[in-house]
Amino acid sequence: MKFSLKKQLPSIPQSPLGNAIITFIRNNHDKHWFRWTKRISLTLVASILLFLILNSIFPLHTKVEYAQLITAKDGSVLYAFLSHDDKWRMKTELNEITPELRKAIIHKEDRLFYYHPGVNVMAIGRAVVNNIFTGRKTSGASTITMQVARLLEPKQRTYGNKIIEIFRALQLEWYYSKDEILQLYLNLVPYGGNVEGVKSAALLYFGQLPNRLSVAQITTLAIVPNRPTSLSLNRNPVLLKQERDKWLKRFQEDEIFSDTLIDDAINEPLQLRRTPLPNIAPHLSYRLHTKYPEQAILKTTLNRITQDKVQQLAYNYHKRIRKYNIHNLAVIVADNKTREIIAYIGSPDFTDNDHAGQVDNARAIRSPGSTLKPLVYALGIEAGKITPKTMLLDVPSQFGGYSPENFDQKFNGAVTVENALVNSLNIPAVKVLEDITVPVFVNKLKAARFEQISRDERKLGLSVILGGCGTTLEELVGLYSSFANEGLFTPISSFQSSDGEKKTTVRLISRQAAYMINEILMQAVRPDLPTGYQNSYHAPPIAWKTGTSYGRKDAWSIGYNRKYTVGVWVGNANAEGVPELTGADIATPLLFQLFNTIDYNAAGSRLLAPKNMPLRLVCTETGLLPGDYCTHQVVDYYIPLISNTQTCKHMKEVPVSADESFSYCTACLPESGYKKKLYENLPPALVSFYNTWSVAYRRIPPHNPSCTRVFQSGAPQIVTPADGREYMVDATEPPEMLLTCHVDNDVKQVYWYINDKFYKAAKATDRVFFKPDLGEVKISCSDDKGRNTNISIVVKKM
Repeated sequence: MKFSLKKQLPSIPQSPLGNAIITFIRNNHDKHWFRWTKRISLTLVASILLFLILNSIFPLHTKVEYAQLITAKDGSVLYAFLSHDDKWRMKTELNEITPELRKAIIHKEDRLFYYHPGVNVMAIGRAVVNNIFTGRKTSGASTITMQVARLLEPKQRTYGNKIIEIFRALQLEWYYSKDEILQLYLNLVPYGGNVEGVKSAALLYFGQLPNRLSVAQITTLAIVPNRPTSLSLNRNPVLLKQERDKWLKRFQEDEIFSDTLIDDAINEPLQLRRTPLPNIAPHLSYRLHTKYPEQAILKTTLNRITQDKVQQLAYNYHKRIRKYNIHNLAVIVADNKTREIIAYIGSPDFTDNDHAGQVDNARAIRSPGSTLKPLVYALGIEAGKITPKTMLLDVPSQFGGYSPENFDQKFNGAVTVENALVNSLNIPAVKVLEDITVPVFVNKLKAARFEQISRDERKLGLSVILGGCGTTLEELVGLYSSFANEGLFTPISSFQSSDGEKKTTVRLISRQAAYMINEILMQAVRPDLPTGYQNSYHAPPIAWKTGTSYGRKDAWSIGYNRKYTVGVWVGNANAEGVPELTGADIATPLLFQLFNTIDYNAAGSRLLAPKNMPLRLVCTETGLLPGDYCTHQVVDYYIPLISNTQTCKHMKEVPVSADESFSYCTACLPESGYKKKLYENLPPALVSFYNTWSVAYRRIPPHNPSCTRVFQSGAPQIVTPADGREYMVDATEPPEMLLTCHVDNDVKQVYWYINDKFYKAAKATDRVFFKPDLGEVKISCSDDKGRNTNISIVVKKM
């Protein structure tokens, strides 16, 4: 490095002494400069090494116990929990530190904050000199970084602790950026009592987040931490305003803010009032707080505006239904595009201790009633077993000893799939489930994240489709959201994961099956419309399904369009049943109100058909492809290469005598003297139902009595008791058991045998009873054509 005497040395008069001085400096300059440079370098290296050694021995601890905040998607606060040390110490995020807040804090506390290494040496020297000459502490020299160090490790104010504070400040600067250190400062500054941090003070006294504060409010919060007692936010507002205005004028003089901003700030009244923190979505907040107790800010997916609307509607509706002794309900609203939960009500009144208001009914395990039926029909459609116009039997039936009944305890004979689903009939749903099998159905529910069903997988049977299982409202909303998304299932979520976790999407059902179910559930005229003209008149254009659990303990209504899926559960948290509690009359009115509020006549909400959704003509009698005798046909959706291609045979041609008194088979058909006539080709179960309930139909005349042929097909079907089942009876007084069967249209009489001994002859429609013996019992039934069926049961004593 070259040294310029002209620039660095003062003017020296030309004299022998002056010339000697100049010569000496020239000869010794390079040597001294090198020596000082070396000393300084060694000192720096030694200081750094010492710092690194001390840093490893005395590591920096910056873990701060924050008061946890639950926020909506827009960042607004929904709920807050005290920190573990009972402080309102809320974390201010970097994006909440506005330029105005940054300027005010730095200008007041540490103007060289962005230029020093954590310690302002000149300020420390000035403070030491002043303190020595005055004999007392007249000024401090703490930078913002040093104040953070002191707030992290509070200690008594001594010179020794000040040295520790300086070391900690250097550590902070080593590990953190300036913005992160400023963030720590704003999170830790005291505001009196148990309030710490700018965010806490802003929310508690101004009801605003830091990034929404005015310049006047920012200045108020900037001046309090140095005098948290005399300038308390809780008292002496006159003094506080005077100090605020004084600092505002200083900011103006130093050109920190514009004159306009300062004038507006001075004219702004100081309105300080300790306000309670928001108490929104408490059930979801406690749920997330329990799951993530250490996270300072939990960001939910809730839409604050939608949440407020849904909360108000739920609370008002809850007050209306209390007269029926119904005290709880739950609502979930999901965005079908993002699969985010945008509104969450676990119970309408969290403070209702008399009726378990703290119970989160959105996650409580309940019987789903009939709400799972759309899935079983969708699986039947994509398996090719049914289409919307397929006819199913709604008649008394046995499924391996399981005898389901409809909600109204009535039967409807032959019904289409769409009518069975809209009317929520039980027997057709169980029949379809039997066809697709319970394991297939349960595996689909497992894929849709039904947790309790996954746990109970091995215990579930056909009753699962009628509510014989445990589900939650959140699971049902997730399932129905897949219908709105063309059969694709993605788990719905209420929490914004910070790790960018991708949601797994699976195809639950085919696009075609999903659309067929959507069309059925969007029917405007249906029996599960709420009672009353007003509710029906204001029904929104949505697809929806209701459900009522056994004992009327749970009422469900789940609806969806392209935008939203809304789930409603109504009941009592203690599982008390109520006679008036049904999905149609209690849950659906609230569902309609919710849709009419959050998405009233919104464009783009209607569910759309997938491309290449083909149609075909089917017979109205069976829903199968038209046969020779199908005169009435209807249009039906189908899936090419998958849907059933059987031809309808609902009518058959039967040769009968000229007087139609008896019929012939091929073995006894005469050469002449007979005629052919069309008769309904009814299933035996439907014939039995018609006979039992006196439904008129054209009976095939009895078979030719002179015919000796023994028929092999069409034998009676024994309905009760169930083949292969064990029955427990009281040995002292065994009860009578019922014998029933299903037979063909032309069968008039049947013959019952017990253990190969004739027991009784009866009409095909008669209900026959017998008292069984203990042990294995063989039961046989023969019809008047000689066809026979055998079953075996085991009778044991209790």
